[in-house]
Amino acid sequence: MKTTLSIIKADIGSIGGHIRPSEKLIAEVRNYVAQKGKVIITDFFISHTGDDIAILFSHKLGKGNEKVHKLAWDAFVAGTKVAKEQGLYGAGQDLLKDSFSGNVRGMGPAVAEMEFEERPNEPFLFFAADKTDPGAYNLPLYLAFTDPMYNAGLMLSPSMNKGFRFVIMDVNYTEGDRVIELNAPEEIYDIAALLRDNQRFVVESIYSRNNGDIAASVSTTRLHNIAGKYTGKDDPVMLVRVQGAFPATGEVLAPFNIGHYVAGFMRGSHTGPLMPVRFNSPISYFDGPPVVACHAFCVHKGKLTEPADAFDHPYWDWVRNKVSQKATEIRQQGFSGVAMLPYGELEYGGIVEKMGMLEKKFKVKK
Repeated sequence: MKTTLSIIKADIGSIGGHIRPSEKLIAEVRNYVAQKGKVIITDFFISHTGDDIAILFSHKLGKGNEKVHKLAWDAFVAGTKVAKEQGLYGAGQDLLKDSFSGNVRGMGPAVAEMEFEERPNEPFLFFAADKTDPGAYNLPLYLAFTDPMYNAGLMLSPSMNKGFRFVIMDVNYTEGDRVIELNAPEEIYDIAALLRDNQRFVVESIYSRNNGDIAASVSTTRLHNIAGKYTGKDDPVMLVRVQGAFPATGEVLAPFNIGHYVAGFMRGSHTGPLMPVRFNSPISYFDGPPVVACHAFCVHKGKLTEPADAFDHPYWDWVRNKVSQKATEIRQQGFSGVAMLPYGELEYGGIVEKMGMLEKKFKVKK
């Protein structure tokens, strides 16, 4: 029987603004899943990145299963009640619908899922980002799955010699899931042409062309497309299988040393470098910088090992220092130019209203 991994993540309340959930809130979500999920799931793990709580489920029910998704939704509703009782900021922020309707996709929470036959050993990585959008994973995935400068296995391993198939979604299209499938290495220029636009085109999933198995799955939710207004940044999660027919763990992690610039930061309206952090890290500088945590697991017969913190190593301290400098430098530019997102991506309603008001005052010189 196949194993399904499902990450479902939401911001349902935090201390001091956008810093981190309270211990009582996290405990409520954990206890709810433990009590109500006994006959639904095989195993689970809960963590937070910044102000977002993510639940990792292991189960046998397949992708998009109503019971698993309702379990997560109800756990977040229970957590929201605690957040309101404590007066936490943004209580229930990512729960954009009034009631559960069969699947949390399109309801606010971010979802990444994959289903597969377990290998004798099945290592995988669980990424969770905060204060950024799904396109933040575009560059690391491109480098890890197409570029031998980052993934030497593309040259050295026979199990990767056929490359990978990318499924890329147009997240600006709101009538359904508009996707394109492109093969690496033959179409890497086409893949690059799309993935350069992090706000519109996002990697949804990646598959091995050697064996057809899924290699990566990314949440593609754009919250402002659901709510029609700013409700918080999308804060994406991602699952990546590693080793064997897939890149090695270090090959997937390597591109994160760039601290590449992504959308996010304060009010979701700025540009900043993505900082790899230890899991359960809070948010601080300028409601940022945008952060990503990585939990490394193995799963066997549906049971999860304890996680290893992939970014808890002295090397990544050096990267964090470098990213801190990049963050400080671009924030010194304030609202000017590339330091702030273009008008089409600014999600706070005030600037939209202001530009509409100013538009009426423009005159064409005679």
